[in-house]
Amino acid sequence: MKLHERIATALLAAAVTAVTFVAGGCKDNTVSPDDEAFATLDSAAIIIDHRSTALSVIPEGYIRKAKRELRIAYGHTSHGSQLVTGMSGLVQYKGSLYSFSETGADSALMLRDTPFDDASDLGNPNRTAWAAATRTYLAAHPEVNVVIWSWCGQVSDASSTDITTYLSLMNGLEAEFPNVVFVYMTGHLDGSGLAGNLHQRNEQIRQFCTDNRKILYDFADIETYTPDGVYMGDKRPNDECYYDSDGNGSLDKNWAMDWQNAHPGEWYTCGAAHTQPVNANRKAYAAWWLWARIAGWRGW
Repeated sequence: MKLHERIATALLAAAVTAVTFVAGGCKDNTVSPDDEAFATLDSAAIIIDHRSTALSVIPEGYIRKAKRELRIAYGHTSHGSQLVTGMSGLVQYKGSLYSFSETGADSALMLRDTPFDDASDLGNPNRTAWAAATRTYLAAHPEVNVVIWSWCGQVSDASSTDITTYLSLMNGLEAEFPNVVFVYMTGHLDGSGLAGNLHQRNEQIRQFCTDNRKILYDFADIETYTPDGVYMGDKRPNDECYYDSDGNGSLDKNWAMDWQNAHPGEWYTCGAAHTQPVNANRKAYAAWWLWARIAGWRGW
């Protein structure tokens, strides 16, 4: 059974059975990597967020299954590079189980980094070029079965109409290429807080993905929580992990630096753009969670 057929089967099963996994409750995590169906967290949508950063939870069998089956094309600029930089550092930190390369040789995950022509990310050179670039690339590379694009800073000044355009284009590509899994993404934090335009537009993306059973890599949500699960969203955090500790309007502390200093040996150094190493570490953990979920893992 093809990848998209497994996904369709699983989504139908989820809709029929209405199985809901409640945070902190008992979950079935015993499905074999050879089982083609997969379940979801709270609905038929797959949401990869701060809850998806426990690397040790991901069964090794599904990591290997993702490496065997997935052929990923990832378009991004500097902020989106945090995933790849984190993944590269993870290989040095944890070993070859997490290996990846452009070709997928030697049992590595095939991840083609920035392979698209005529578009750099979801907003560069404009808000629509990425869709045409995706269409052209997939026509020439039918072996690719996963496409993921990231934003740089364009969600911060996007209008509701701009985001609707993005969602519509993604939805259209899914219909046009039913054998390909498309991953949606939110924009990185910018310090504007819960009342800011960025948060409102990210909420628009989240709602669409939840309502329409999409796969979302929630870049912003991962940046909103510390590794210990402390919520920072009400403190106006930005992409560098600075936040307003006392409500005076100044981003005066950095949760990532503080956490790294307090947890030596629990994170690895990597030269991530615009942020601190532990943030990129968690982006990498979430990326592997994403690959495993697409490959069939049920998650929590």
